[in-house]
Amino acid sequence: MNPQILLIDDDDSLRRVTEYNLSSAGFSVRTAASGREGLSQFKRNQPDLVVTDVKLGDLNGLDLLAQIKATAPEIPVIVITAFGSIEMAVEAMRQGAFTFLTKPFDRETLRLSCRKAIELRELSARNQQLTEEIDRLTGTTSMITASSIMTELLDVAIRAAASEATILISGESGTGKEVLARLIHRNSPRHQGPMVAINCAAIPESLIESELFGHVRGAFTGAQAGRKGRFQSANGGTLFLDEIGELKPEMQAKLLRAIQERVIEAVGSDQQETIDIRLIAATNRDLQAAMVTGEFREDLYYRLSVIPLHLPPLRERREDIPALISHFLKQIKAPAQVRFSDEALVSLREHSWPGNIRELQNLVERAVILRRGEIINSDELGLCPSSSSSTSFLPELPDNGISLEQVEEELIAKALNKSQGNRSQAARLLQIPRHVLIYRMEKYGINPP
Repeated sequence: MNPQILLIDDDDSLRRVTEYNLSSAGFSVRTAASGREGLSQFKRNQPDLVVTDVKLGDLNGLDLLAQIKATAPEIPVIVITAFGSIEMAVEAMRQGAFTFLTKPFDRETLRLSCRKAIELRELSARNQQLTEEIDRLTGTTSMITASSIMTELLDVAIRAAASEATILISGESGTGKEVLARLIHRNSPRHQGPMVAINCAAIPESLIESELFGHVRGAFTGAQAGRKGRFQSANGGTLFLDEIGELKPEMQAKLLRAIQERVIEAVGSDQQETIDIRLIAATNRDLQAAMVTGEFREDLYYRLSVIPLHLPPLRERREDIPALISHFLKQIKAPAQVRFSDEALVSLREHSWPGNIRELQNLVERAVILRRGEIINSDELGLCPSSSSSTSFLPELPDNGISLEQVEEELIAKALNKSQGNRSQAARLLQIPRHVLIYRMEKYGINPP
């Protein structure tokens, strides 16, 4: 597809000559006879390049340049004029013009300037795509925030990154714990080393020790060759242990030894191996409550939480929602004119966000795909009406109090009964992640019908 140029000039004869010059050079040219017409065309169909005169009658070309750059700063603009001056050229460049040409100019000069401008834009776009792809694959996307709570948290995280201290990140599922861990790694003295992540809840109990510490050949049935563990893979860098609260007590003891002594033993080996890692752990569980019940070792907790960081849920940082939406729209490469209506933004701010940022990211992508037009309205969000309501269905608290655990247990039982034992559906009814529901079912000894 040929590069598209929007040519704006109120001189009919010169506009036709310039259009022919650029078309014959292989460009696809749209024209506008006034500044306002050009701006309207630009908003309807963004070109790869804008070529505009300064004297347009209804709108000054430099004002037009400013409006284009405010809307789409990545689009290059070439400014041409018959009344050139050094001051005007400086002002045009200051406002973001790619170059400034004075009439009369050689036709090849304009062609060459257009080619260079489009090549530069394509190079910039490829670099942006590469950066986004690296972020997608590595999870190193920067944290987007306008919240004072998050700003303070990120300040602590960056200062902690400069140390070798172990960090424990807590927060609900979907709040961005791994993103924060990768941000800490990138800002640490170990940023040139590897960042290795493992989800402790996703590894079967029988394999977790091998995943962490590796194994030698013949260590167990099927171990036909030795294999390095995540500790060895992270040597010289950072090891991120997600869902650390799901480790069983026996494995917690082995992890504690590895952290304290900085040595590990592969499964089936009696040889110790020294490790050099920075450890970051994360959990969506209340580990202090788990210590009380004996599910989590107290000594391991204090080893992990030298610097504790708590990521607040999205419902506690609603001011971040517009900035996050803008970020996700760019991430999925939504058309520039697509946006959420004011009513939709109000609905999004009032939503309870049980799935946090991950839920918002999925909603934005779904809304963009299924939208009926450029403006996404509240009825296109797919939000459950009750989810954005702040009306409480609970009765007043009795004077003698009430057992929160009993209420929680009864709600889980009702959700499972209503969903006929379907755990995924019950989790949606309770607006919690499925694995959190399963954990609470085990906690209360609830068996689905």
